[in-house]
Amino acid sequence: MLVFKNASGYDGLGQYFEGKVIVTENGKIKDIKDTYDAPGDAEVVDLKGKVVSPGLIDVHTHLGVFEEGKGPSGHDFNETSDANTAQIRAIDGVNPFDVGLEDARKFGVTTVQTLPGSANVIGGEMVVIKTVGTVVDQMVVREPSGLKAATGENPKRVHGGKGKLPTTRMGVAALLRQKLHEAQVYMEKREKGEADYKLELENITKVLKGEMPLRVHAHRAEDIATVLRIKREFEIDVTIEHGTEGHLIPEFIAEHDVSVAVGPTLTARSKVELENRGWETLPTYAKHGVPFTITTDHPVVPIEHLMTSAIMGVKNGLTDQEAMKALTINGAKHLGIEDRVGSLEKGKDADLVIWSGDPFDLRNKVEVTYIEGKKVN
Repeated sequence: MLVFKNASGYDGLGQYFEGKVIVTENGKIKDIKDTYDAPGDAEVVDLKGKVVSPGLIDVHTHLGVFEEGKGPSGHDFNETSDANTAQIRAIDGVNPFDVGLEDARKFGVTTVQTLPGSANVIGGEMVVIKTVGTVVDQMVVREPSGLKAATGENPKRVHGGKGKLPTTRMGVAALLRQKLHEAQVYMEKREKGEADYKLELENITKVLKGEMPLRVHAHRAEDIATVLRIKREFEIDVTIEHGTEGHLIPEFIAEHDVSVAVGPTLTARSKVELENRGWETLPTYAKHGVPFTITTDHPVVPIEHLMTSAIMGVKNGLTDQEAMKALTINGAKHLGIEDRVGSLEKGKDADLVIWSGDPFDLRNKVEVTYIEGKKVN
């Protein structure tokens, strides 16, 4: 049993609490009380003068599949052999010893989604993992957690450059629709025993059946509109990944019951899709009631700057609580794992971050990170 006394901080749900006792056991939060007499064999940690928060969540990373410091041999995130690689799984490329995962723990990030890159119209399945472990199968929180798709410049550049579909945004949307339709027909035939097993279509049918969302890379406003158009046409769950120009069409996005992973904003305008990137996107989503979370897209922005990105959001109009929710419970909901992580509540995983002071003051730092009740940094 691990007991934290004199605990004050953010619960992840929009409240700041003071002077509580957080009781953890067997990797879970057993209780949160005003007072508690810990048994003699319990480890007691005094958090007086510190600030506690739930473990941070980055919903859109390439941790483990795009390793830092390895060059091309560590770049296992884009299978560029075809514009559709729905059959691949990110879990098969994750290296648990990627230094980026160590950095994540040091900076309070306890849960991440790792996904294929955006070179393809359909890139493959994603996986949600805790940021500690030596075997990826033992780190899994949800697998598969979504099917990656991409609109915009990346699939155009990678495959159009080879003279293959897609060469335009129209081609990107057409190929995505084509594969969704093929999967619909395949699903109907499989149910009647009239089709042989085909892995790529099996993975797409999981989206059509509502077993996982289609998570679509979309920066520009017209690409976001295309994703929402396809959502309506096929009646599927989607999330918007990046949503960079969402501040241009917030009312339209708000009509569609989608969550947006915003970022990486702490980067240069390195391509046409980032022409209108800016910190106003975050408070605009908040103002219009669009559920959003914040991402680094590691290693595009290093994972240690997840909280830095939230601080920039606060400097530009978010409240502290809105920013903390974006990094915790909103991230958990985006990934469909809010029953386990994202807030300090009884029954949830004991993923806690102990800060030297207010986490929204960049001068303060993570002192200790706990994952499932175990100190990991």
